[in-house]
Amino acid sequence: MEIDAELRRQITVSLAAAAVFVVGLIGIGVTFGGSTVLPQAGAIALIALLAGFVLLMGGVGMFLMRAGDES
Repeated sequence: MEIDAELRRQITVSLAAAAVFVVGLIGIGVTFGGSTVLPQAGAIALIALLAGFVLLMGGVGMFLMRAGDES
């Protein structure tokens, strides 16, 4: 399978968005970790990260669709 420029762009942008999510998870773990139970503030931060990731991936999808239409 040949990887063209558009597919490379899709892979790169998607991996970058996933990396932002993983870094956010690590940040929440470092900030609120240390015990076996996640405190309430950590749980809220985790829910906010998940919601932000869903919105980010929606935005990435829209960006990639528009970038594909222009080329």
